[in-house]
Amino acid sequence: MDIQENIVNKVAQSGLMTIDLANYAPKEEIVVYDIKENLFHGLILKEKDFRAFIKDHDWSQYAKKHVGIVCSTDAIVPTWAYMLLANKISSYASSVHFGDKDMVINNLFNQALDVIDFHQYTDQRVVVKGCGDIYVPESAFVRFTVGLSKVAKSIMYGEPCSTVPVFKRKS
Repeated sequence: MDIQENIVNKVAQSGLMTIDLANYAPKEEIVVYDIKENLFHGLILKEKDFRAFIKDHDWSQYAKKHVGIVCSTDAIVPTWAYMLLANKISSYASSVHFGDKDMVINNLFNQALDVIDFHQYTDQRVVVKGCGDIYVPESAFVRFTVGLSKVAKSIMYGEPCSTVPVFKRKS
């Protein structure tokens, strides 16, 4: 007697859409330029010296990278200094931001999420994937949830086999 059992994938039949926000992560390297390196005694920015640095520095090292500009000391840096740096770096970099690596990541996720057409999720049951190998900031989950909750039937967090309910539209 040969009994054959059919294995049924109930997750696949559930009609759940799984979204992995890691797919929106930046692909290029993120680096930070700290203007403190240009400060005299770590306190003062000398315009003449800074302009010479801007002119002579090898900016090609920022090619195809996302660059954050910061000043990690308590020095008062004139706004035009950040503007000069941004102008020079932008000729090489994929993007230029004011802030540390976390701020750059947040900015890049926001830019990627801003172009999503959420109508593709209208009346869908969506699972937003939780854990993964690529870091996704909480701000991306918040931003995505705000857009998604306007159209989706339900939102869950985690994996299809083990989810945490986040939102369910009332019928």
